[in-house]
Amino acid sequence: MPEPAVPPTPPVPLEALLAREDLGLRRVAGPADPQAVIFWVHTSEMADPYPYLHGGELLLTAGVHIPQGAGTGYFDAYVSRIVAAGGAALGFGLAPLHDTVPAALAEACDLHGLPLLEVPPRTTFSGVARAVWQLMARARVAELRRVTEAQQSLAAAASRPDPVPAVLRQLARRLDGHAVLYGPENTTLASAGTEPDPEMRSAMARLASVVRPGTAAAPGPTGAVQAQEAPADSAGPHPSSASDTLGGTHLAAYALGADNGFVLAVAAPHRASTDHTIASVAAVLLSLLTGDQQSATGAARSSALVRLLLGASPEEVAPLLGGERRRIVHGRPSTGLPPDAVAASALGAALGSPLVDLAGGVVRVLVPADRQPEALPGWTLGVSGPAGPADWPAADAQAAQALARARATRAPLVRHRDRPALTDLLAPPEADAHARALLAPLAGSPALTDTLRTWLSLHGSWDRTAVALSVHRNTVRQRIARCAALLDADLDDPDVRMELWFALKRV
Repeated sequence: MPEPAVPPTPPVPLEALLAREDLGLRRVAGPADPQAVIFWVHTSEMADPYPYLHGGELLLTAGVHIPQGAGTGYFDAYVSRIVAAGGAALGFGLAPLHDTVPAALAEACDLHGLPLLEVPPRTTFSGVARAVWQLMARARVAELRRVTEAQQSLAAAASRPDPVPAVLRQLARRLDGHAVLYGPENTTLASAGTEPDPEMRSAMARLASVVRPGTAAAPGPTGAVQAQEAPADSAGPHPSSASDTLGGTHLAAYALGADNGFVLAVAAPHRASTDHTIASVAAVLLSLLTGDQQSATGAARSSALVRLLLGASPEEVAPLLGGERRRIVHGRPSTGLPPDAVAASALGAALGSPLVDLAGGVVRVLVPADRQPEALPGWTLGVSGPAGPADWPAADAQAAQALARARATRAPLVRHRDRPALTDLLAPPEADAHARALLAPLAGSPALTDTLRTWLSLHGSWDRTAVALSVHRNTVRQRIARCAALLDADLDDPDVRMELWFALKRV
């Protein structure tokens, strides 16, 4: 017979149902197993209920199906089919057809090991079902509470100065067992909980090899490893988790990441339905603690940030970020809605860089200079030219201007075009002094300066400038008119526009 499938619901101990005084149920035959559980209730008056059972049921019947003069053979066949279908218990109602439970039925339940409950006349079958659902809901709340408390304690342990041992200690305590972190070479890096015997330690190490990439999968202690994928050989796919049992102890192993070789293994004397969830939370935390965040790359990024905060120059910290030259990408969602932290991280991941900043409704990402970002669905991007640390502020301005042009022209991506300009023919000090003098009337108004720069870059388009600045077109007209008055210049004159554009490139 195939193994009966039970639903993914919290089981209800049969003893808890029998303890309900309002039901008045009484066990009259079958084993008194304190570990017996039921998963649901089903009522049937079929002589052969097998086709209608899935396993784990408390089957309720009033004996309507029992033929007149039924003997031992009928009841033996009836009970054996219930057991074959995976039924957990049988409840027999005393009303309205039968005053007592048939003796032959009790004998068959004793023979086949099926608990038989007497349901008194005052108790309805729907009342029994309702009691089961109530107990099930109570068990579900208890499960959720246990998982929540475990998550909180594991997260707190991960924030301790010794996070890996602390997480293992908390996990072992929550599972009342033993937890081990294995390294890529199957060496024990840390452990916590009740120390297992040598046979158990060996079994845990063998199970860890089942989920470790790049190693030949070893059979478990019982040869009945349950895993998400059955590994064929050392070169084939390996599962992310596997489980087995040894002498009543439940074993499980979890791969921490796709290819770093770290494995978490646990051994617990009992198996609760929430144990896998709790162990999975610990596995996620340990994968973060043993992954890139603690690698040389992650440490270098943290070091770079600390040095910047302590006053180091960009040139000093640039080598820690994996190279001195970078491009800067500015991005905004095409929907026009402001991005959140999740969207910012997603953009950084799509561009292949963890160096992400979200401010003012714009996501800024630093990417290696040898990488040319491409357009991404759902984003409007502006890309700077490659720049060294000293020129990163200028590159940031380039990306901002490119993003403004992209938004104004409704292009998914605009790149800064890096080529020699006429201003490069002038000595920088003289060019800067000329630009400051020419634009002095606007020095106290950044909004006017930005509007003039954007308006000139978009060839005097009121609508596109309004889109780029996120203001009304009448606001653009008013600002440009104010610029013309303060500068005492004819902004329709192309020579004036050219001179102002050169000046704006210097400030």
